[in-house]
Amino acid sequence: MKFNRRINPEIKPKKNFITKKRFKEDEIDFNKLRSYRLDRVKKELEKNNLEACMLFDPVNLRYALDTVNMSVYNMHNLTRYCFVPVSGPVILYEYFNCEKLSEHLNLIDEIRPSITWDYFSNGDQANNQLKKWINEINDLSNSYFKTKKIAIDVINGPAVSSLNKIGIEVVDAKLILEQARVIKSPEELKCMKAAIDVAEIGISKMRDELKAGMTEDELWSILHKTNIEHGGEWIECRILSSGERTNPWMQESSNKIIQKGEIVSFDTDMVGPYGYCADISRTYVEGNKFSDNQKKLYLTAVEQINYNSKLIKPGMSFKEFTEKSWVLPEEYYGNRYSVMVHGIGLCDEWPAIRYPTDGGERNGIFEKNMTITVESYIGKVGGNEGVKLEQQYLVGQNNLELMSHHPLEDI
Repeated sequence: MKFNRRINPEIKPKKNFITKKRFKEDEIDFNKLRSYRLDRVKKELEKNNLEACMLFDPVNLRYALDTVNMSVYNMHNLTRYCFVPVSGPVILYEYFNCEKLSEHLNLIDEIRPSITWDYFSNGDQANNQLKKWINEINDLSNSYFKTKKIAIDVINGPAVSSLNKIGIEVVDAKLILEQARVIKSPEELKCMKAAIDVAEIGISKMRDELKAGMTEDELWSILHKTNIEHGGEWIECRILSSGERTNPWMQESSNKIIQKGEIVSFDTDMVGPYGYCADISRTYVEGNKFSDNQKKLYLTAVEQINYNSKLIKPGMSFKEFTEKSWVLPEEYYGNRYSVMVHGIGLCDEWPAIRYPTDGGERNGIFEKNMTITVESYIGKVGGNEGVKLEQQYLVGQNNLELMSHHPLEDI
């Protein structure tokens, strides 16, 4: 087994290549950030009596190794992955001719060309390619996971069947990575603060530029532009709606023209600088003059957010929170949001704490240095409009500490 230790310095720009510091870059110790995260992955493997994992999900690759390459493309193509053993070399299997992109990352011991077996890349040679990949995994098994059990996060059916045929058992790596990602380090919190700061620049611009006559897409594009120009990466969804499209919730932005006095609600879902997510929801009214019904919806959403955020303390079980959480009035319950609380990090993360009727009682507790969002959607079943609010928090020593500071509307 080839074992080629790479300890290359950060790639330096060529002569006359001018760069600008990324947002908050000087405040973050990237060596600490990367070492902490990889160590968390290995400890979770050991806790679950596993010797190794193989990661295809670009978000998990980012967490484990801080390596990035065409993240959205690789979310639907199995063309880039990594091998992380508890003991042994960390190997990145890189997309065609892209080996140089991650040479500066010293936690990666070896970079190899990826072996792909999808039909798009290989056509009628896909099965032959799968056999090559199986042989590669078998070689890794003989040296680094002799139990013949490996955790994999995303993989297709033919690969699982082929691994099983040679005696290798595949278990779900999602549990490993979700648990690893739960507790944030100080450097992770700095990255998240940078992402939130960028999102709130965009949110402020959206509020300032909102006017009748613009389309939902035009308003939504302001957040995208702000994210990209500050070193952000992508946006998970495009949930912004206005007027009657705000009820029911979850409608994505469109070319609908925003009218005078209409409510406008949105959810950022923004993967910003350093890959961390800013997940903030706000609701505005065009012209900033709330009707009586709009005020009622908005203040009800504020009440839910405030009540639930004050309830959560480190050490509280998810079950206890579900039992004591704010009771959503019956007239809004049929249109309830999918969760009351969820974890947040590189994207939405475990836990997802649902309403009592949706199986809200879950094993687990709120722990110090978890980061979460507290959600509210208020819209009557059959109603004309709805309000979406969401705040991002750090679980602190004694209670929640607000991380998203763009003010709520003063009505």
